[in-house]
Amino acid sequence: MDAQTILVLGIGNLLWADEGFGVRVVQALQQTHEFPPRVSLLDGGTSGLALIPPVQEADSLIIVDAVDFHLAPGTMVELRDEEVPAYLGAKKMSLHQVSFQEVLALCQLLGKSPARLLLLGVQPQTLDDYGGSLSPVVKQQIAPAMARIIEYLAELGIEVKPKPPSPGNEALDMAEYERQRPSAEEACRFGDARFLFNPHST
Repeated sequence: MDAQTILVLGIGNLLWADEGFGVRVVQALQQTHEFPPRVSLLDGGTSGLALIPPVQEADSLIIVDAVDFHLAPGTMVELRDEEVPAYLGAKKMSLHQVSFQEVLALCQLLGKSPARLLLLGVQPQTLDDYGGSLSPVVKQQIAPAMARIIEYLAELGIEVKPKPPSPGNEALDMAEYERQRPSAEEACRFGDARFLFNPHST
C-alpha cells in the first residue's frame, strides 16, 4: 500500500447551512492535522465534473457529504466500496447526487477510478437558510467524522499527526463566518418578498 494515493473530498455549499458539512470537515482536518504527501484534502464544493481528474488520481477516495438518508438530523452513516454507489442510485439521497454520480460513472468508463471508497454522510437538519452555518446537531458530527477519517487512514497504514492551530482564511473560518453573518432583518435569507414567494413570511 506504500504507493497508494488518497483523496479526502468534502462536497457541499457553505452558503446553504448543513449542506456545507463536507467542506467544513475537510477545512477542520487541514487546520488541525498534518498529512503525508500522498494524502490530498480537497474542498470539492459543487464542482461536479471538474472533480474527475483528482478522483481518477486517487487509489482511495473518502467522500464527506450531507446526505438525506431519511434519518434523524445529525445521524452519520458510513458506507464502503460497493455500498457507496447505492446512495447514488434512483433514490435522491445525496444533496449533490447527480453531479457526483456522473463523476464516479465517468471515471469508471474512462477505465481509471478509485479502488477503495468510503462515504461519511450526515443527515442534514437545515438546508434552506441562505448564508446559514451548520445546525448544532450537524456541527457536533464534525469531530466524529474527522476521527473516523483518521482511523480509516490508519487502516490503510497512513499516520496522521496533529499540528498546532494556525490562522487560516478568516473569511471561510466557521466561527468568523457565523460572527459576521447579518441578522435576518438586515439581509434577506429566504428570497425577496417583492419578487419571490416566501413561505416563511406571515
